[in-house]
Amino acid sequence: MTKTGKVLAGVSAVILLLLAAVIVFVLTFDWNRLKPTINEKVSVELQRPFAIRGNLGVDWSRKDSQPGWRGWVPWPHIHAEDLVLGNPANLVSEQGADKTQSTSFPAGEMVTLKRVDASIAPLALLAKKVVIPRIWLTQPDANLRRLANGKNNWTFNLANSPTQGDSSPSSWSVNIHDIVFDRGEINLQDAILKADLQVVIDPLGKPLPFAEVIGVRNQKTGNQLADKVKSNTADYIFGWKVEGKYQGQPLTGSGKMGGMLSMSDANVPFPLQADVRSGTTRATVVGTLTDPGNLAGLDLQLTFSGTSLDNLYPLIGVLLPATPPYNTDGRLITSLKQSDGTVYRYENFNGKIGESDIHGNLTYTARQPRPSLAGNLSSEKLRFTDLAPLIGADSNQEKARRGERNRQPANKVLPTEKFDTKSWDVMDADITYTAKHIDRDKSLPLTDLSTHLLLNNGELLLDPLRFGIAGGNLNATMRLNGNKNPMYGKVDLHARHLQLKELVPQVKAMRNSLGQLNGDASFTATGNSVAALLATSNGHLRLLLNQGLISRSLMELLGLNVGNYLVEKLFGDKEEKINCAVADIQLRNGLATPRLFIIDTENAVINITGNLNFATERLDLSINPESKGLRILTLRSPLYVKGTFKRPETGVKTQALIARGTIAAVLGVALTPAAALLALISPSEAEKNQCAPFLRQMKQKK
Repeated sequence: MTKTGKVLAGVSAVILLLLAAVIVFVLTFDWNRLKPTINEKVSVELQRPFAIRGNLGVDWSRKDSQPGWRGWVPWPHIHAEDLVLGNPANLVSEQGADKTQSTSFPAGEMVTLKRVDASIAPLALLAKKVVIPRIWLTQPDANLRRLANGKNNWTFNLANSPTQGDSSPSSWSVNIHDIVFDRGEINLQDAILKADLQVVIDPLGKPLPFAEVIGVRNQKTGNQLADKVKSNTADYIFGWKVEGKYQGQPLTGSGKMGGMLSMSDANVPFPLQADVRSGTTRATVVGTLTDPGNLAGLDLQLTFSGTSLDNLYPLIGVLLPATPPYNTDGRLITSLKQSDGTVYRYENFNGKIGESDIHGNLTYTARQPRPSLAGNLSSEKLRFTDLAPLIGADSNQEKARRGERNRQPANKVLPTEKFDTKSWDVMDADITYTAKHIDRDKSLPLTDLSTHLLLNNGELLLDPLRFGIAGGNLNATMRLNGNKNPMYGKVDLHARHLQLKELVPQVKAMRNSLGQLNGDASFTATGNSVAALLATSNGHLRLLLNQGLISRSLMELLGLNVGNYLVEKLFGDKEEKINCAVADIQLRNGLATPRLFIIDTENAVINITGNLNFATERLDLSINPESKGLRILTLRSPLYVKGTFKRPETGVKTQALIARGTIAAVLGVALTPAAALLALISPSEAEKNQCAPFLRQMKQKK
């Protein structure tokens, strides 16, 4: 062998010996000797305690799945046991404008792992790539906490993170293909959400196709989400259960979700399924999370139900009114990365509130300074008793059924229960609602409803608020300012073409009546209840009744005992036709005083004077009749109605009989009220309306 050959052979032998020595060193090295260095480095970088308390080791083996010569390259398989990551310390919480108070997370463990296993692709390291096909986690447990000042233990401030002036990216990259774990637990304590939840996550055993879950649900609920599912949606891999409290309310639930691999791919929708209960509220969802790594959006079929919609506010932050029991099913699409706030769209939902159906679309935007709710709602059939709690018209029996205490004083007629306006300023709203048919008691002749609700910074506006009633319509504009205490309100009402035979359909004698009722009302008031608003009201009320009918039996049927007495004294037991009845009533600080209140019948003209005091709930009225021509009334002395709204007193005044011409004198000073009341008669019906000549007669009196 030549000298050169000997040198080359020697060098090769040395290299082989060194390589063998390195291999022997690597295979026999006690990796536990590196634990103190690793623990210290990670603790400094994460700025919180970290420790590998168990065995740390590296095993080497070939990957048979690798093609060709790559299959002979051994891969390092790293395992570490009993890993612990602690909580950050020395956090400061702002406790007011003038002082701070130091707080810290309790000493203990944020995350514990019984064992971690991972394999690293060795050849990829040559290209500065750390490729980890899969990480196995054994019994991961996490204790997540957020303090009242917003500080949390799941946000990491890395010690060596690049500064603003040094933001050059690293030449190394890390690619983790999948993360797999067995049973894991998460404990969440959140002071802001008032949450104390325990979540258990378990593998399902085998993947469950997303389309299979959607298909089963589609047959059950009839939703269309199954037809819109993308073919590349990942399978369900894990099941989960949750128990604890959220917003101070008990909460339980269960569901399924996809694997960690699908969370890393923005092009693969991440599957979600949940069935959650909180108190009497239940919500079920099934659908997908878009681009889960960036929480881009949700596409879910959502079904929820409960005893009242207002119970949802502490859970989801959406202000809704008190209602009877409800259920609804629709599609929820969420855009989580919008510049003006997260947007939730609840589309094409169908449901019931009480016995009323509800359909429509709603959009909730979580923006500043207040979130907003907008949409269009409709009902084919609205049961009035389901609407009653929303407008404060529910009876004491309904309140008792819901377990609510009746707070109405025994000696009061006007409702004293206060409006709940404390939450009006937490959200804005722009909602339109239409009910095509109102299911109600026969004595309440409502047929349909439409309204446009605007809630802006605590001010509520209903414009218009329209009811179809008795063949005519009632149009209103209502403005309530919940920011003021007491609340300020303004109401304008316009009733047109209300048919008398439909107003009291249960009265047989009224079925042939051709008359109708028109009216206007406008008033302002301050107060936190119906009673308080009426007690401070200022405005006017004008009514015009054409071609009516009055009798004692009618008063009895309507339950008007006082009216029953008055009609009996005026007309006896017979029916009396009303040619025209007009009223112009002023409201001043809750005192209602008729400027004009006259009833023109076949045989008499009746003038009503006095007042009603809504502040004290007392009335003092005089009913003064005057016969027409030679016709004699049953009673020619004036009547009175005095006392309280709860217990009115009636009788005959003992003063002398009314002098002839009293009504004529009244007509002579009724110029201004008559002119205003004439505006209630449309030109097209002026000729057949018997109030028209009666009011013109008033205007001509001097």
